[in-house]
Amino acid sequence: MSLQLPPLSLYIHIPWCIQKCPYCDFNSHAVKQGIPEQEYIAHLLADLRQDLPLVIGRPLHSIFIGGGTPSVFSASGIKQILDGVKNELAVSPGLEVTMEANPGTFEAERFAGYVAAGVTRFSIGVQTFQAAQLSALGRIHNAAEAISAAQLAATLPLNSFNLDLMHGLPGQSVANALEDLTSAIALNPPHLSWYQLTIEPNTAFASRPPVLPDDDILWEIQQQGIAVLSAAGYQQYETSAYSKAGHQCQHNLNYWRYGDYLGIGCGAHGKITLPSRNAILRTVKIKHPKGYMDLSRGYLDEKQQVEPEDRPFEFFMNRFRLLEPCPVSDFTAFTGLPLSTITEPITQALDKELLVQQPDSWQITPNGARYLNDLLTLFI
Repeated sequence: MSLQLPPLSLYIHIPWCIQKCPYCDFNSHAVKQGIPEQEYIAHLLADLRQDLPLVIGRPLHSIFIGGGTPSVFSASGIKQILDGVKNELAVSPGLEVTMEANPGTFEAERFAGYVAAGVTRFSIGVQTFQAAQLSALGRIHNAAEAISAAQLAATLPLNSFNLDLMHGLPGQSVANALEDLTSAIALNPPHLSWYQLTIEPNTAFASRPPVLPDDDILWEIQQQGIAVLSAAGYQQYETSAYSKAGHQCQHNLNYWRYGDYLGIGCGAHGKITLPSRNAILRTVKIKHPKGYMDLSRGYLDEKQQVEPEDRPFEFFMNRFRLLEPCPVSDFTAFTGLPLSTITEPITQALDKELLVQQPDSWQITPNGARYLNDLLTLFI
């Protein structure tokens, strides 16, 4: 069966931060001797041009500028990047352009400049409003700055904005976690990312682990928090994403629906469907800024095809993050595989009540969401 083309997105990675947080396993580097903004922009656009043969004739569905902390770049620099992208690729009407930002870098004049440059949505890394927790997480902003950033975002001519918030923080109680959530909701963001802190390998927290709440407390935080969000008008549409009506993040939805995306910048990942070769290609760019901007090398660090036997797990690993029904037809369209490939694992998932099935869709159950790893293991 032939592969069909899903929507195409673009991820742009800006790797610099003011300070590296102890829980962060993203490809980010603390600023030490200034940021080579113009040099890096030139490399980003050259990187994009090298990838263009993979996506000839395809318009962009969304753009996401992540990091690091992209808001360490100037508004004029962000405009150069977005103008350069639009010179190389057609864009869909109503293109969503998300940019990550930290409250400590949120200034009215600069952020109005980002909007003028083409940003339509901010994702603001609040994490917590509580001073002791901010210190434990290595954050450089305070609660007042977080509140000010959200209030400023609400005044800008944006389509939407998101607040990133963590729970399960060191020593956190249920009441403490819900206080954070209530503070975020009071700011009326159209979208909230509310997710549990996990200790990732190769981070400062991995080498010096803090004491985190036990599983019973974590479960209680999760259950009570979902109820609070629902009562405030937020619909959970993904494992850790909640939005008001019409404000789902279109870029992340494309990831989770097994869409395609180009990744440019240090360590950026890409996934591209090539129907003419019946191939799904994954790419990774050189991780360190110095190596990435070394003109004696290309930007590509790794390139591999997703083998047919690995496609079911990849597809469902993304698709079952979403609580919405998954069209049965998407599996064949975006993996190129017949449904008979997954008859056995789907049957097991239904028997275990991890999924329910309608004539034309599958949908994850609350049990499936709670035991997601068990569900996904069926497709390995």
